[in-house]
Amino acid sequence: MKHILIVDDNLTNLEQISIQIEDLYDVSLAKSGAQALQICGKAAPDLILLDIEMPEMDGFATLARLREDASNRSIPVIFLTASHDVKTELKCLKAGASDFIGKPAERDILIHRIETHLALVEADGNVDARARDLEDALITSFADIIEHRNAKSFGGSRRSARIVRALADELLASGSCPGQLNGLSADMMARAAPLHDIGKIGISDFILLKPSLLNDDEFNVMKTHTTVGAEILRRAFEEVPRCAGFREFAVTMALSHHERWDGKGYPDGLAGDAIPFCARIMAVADVFDALLDARTYKEPLPFSEAALVIAGGRGTAFDPRVVDAFQAAQPRLSAETVASA
Repeated sequence: MKHILIVDDNLTNLEQISIQIEDLYDVSLAKSGAQALQICGKAAPDLILLDIEMPEMDGFATLARLREDASNRSIPVIFLTASHDVKTELKCLKAGASDFIGKPAERDILIHRIETHLALVEADGNVDARARDLEDALITSFADIIEHRNAKSFGGSRRSARIVRALADELLASGSCPGQLNGLSADMMARAAPLHDIGKIGISDFILLKPSLLNDDEFNVMKTHTTVGAEILRRAFEEVPRCAGFREFAVTMALSHHERWDGKGYPDGLAGDAIPFCARIMAVADVFDALLDARTYKEPLPFSEAALVIAGGRGTAFDPRVVDAFQAAQPRLSAETVASA
């Protein structure tokens, strides 16, 4: 059953509208814009019926605050108002509302409008899902090309995404990262993970495939894959507004996944909380994934030994919270990541 949020400072209006639709939808009621924002922060509704004339925070201010959160931007909002003039309707649409209904609302009209906008959201969601599936396929394929140059194998990019997802899920479940992680950002991180090493496309085979340790000059060249990768992704997505959120994660993870918690990483020598949170997750996933892979200069480590290396980096190479999440996720990683690699 679809979830409809009704927002109106008049309790009589709330009750009347709720009675009209409660047999068809799961209904929540809010007496103010502030209360509506609290409800949306806990569980986003499928559609909002929003009164305009409210004290303290009117409908326009409530809608503006609602749209500040990326996870709420796609929720259709239908304004409800007693003002039946063209100027008010135009103002509603310019503010980003999906529709406008005069009060008192006729039940059949109200339900018809609700159903219309729910259907539009579903149709848009299907298109977005197909587009995202295509984007993910292209991202993974391109990342596989880069990975194949380095490890002479395929699948590493998919594994890095699974590791990031597992770590993010554990961090969400633990509640240890309030304000730094939510379901949407966890999804974006997992999707962006395969692109973190894309800058290696600019590294010569002589350095990338060298079967021994790199000298200082060679290592300095290798380190440029972070800045090169970030610039490639920044340029690739700058003309695609719908990918703005994804671009931010992809660029940041490519740029900063070799930063260390103790400040001894690169390219910027960031330390502790100055390192973007998504890059801290990517750092653990990247090292663990590399330890499990065969490279020209090393044999793959067994899962248990690779896990010990990650644990040993707690508080030095890695954010302690991310390492704790890694340890909690080990059963899942063992079953899903290694077995399917």
